[in-house]
Amino acid sequence: MQYFYRAHCTPEEVLQFANRFLGARGFTAAAGSGDHARYTGSRGTIDLNVETEGGHYTRVTLATSDVGESELDRVAKRLLSELHSVEEPRHKVRGAY
Repeated sequence: MQYFYRAHCTPEEVLQFANRFLGARGFTAAAGSGDHARYTGSRGTIDLNVETEGGHYTRVTLATSDVGESELDRVAKRLLSELHSVEEPRHKVRGAY
């Protein structure tokens, strides 16, 4: 599955946030290059790509190694929700994912 979010922070900040978030959930960062990172864990693999879009946003794209809704997809969606709440403190993260 693939998910995306338009962030208002820099690509470097998104990568740092993903390292902390996924690292706390048992994922290990594999060697990435530039604006790409790969995280592996017992649940599967998450690929993260960040790119500046239009000069105003950072497009964050997450791709999981599963083809359907899975626990790995829930982790990816939670990462995007938590990133949103960091950027917008009034945003309340909802859902059991």
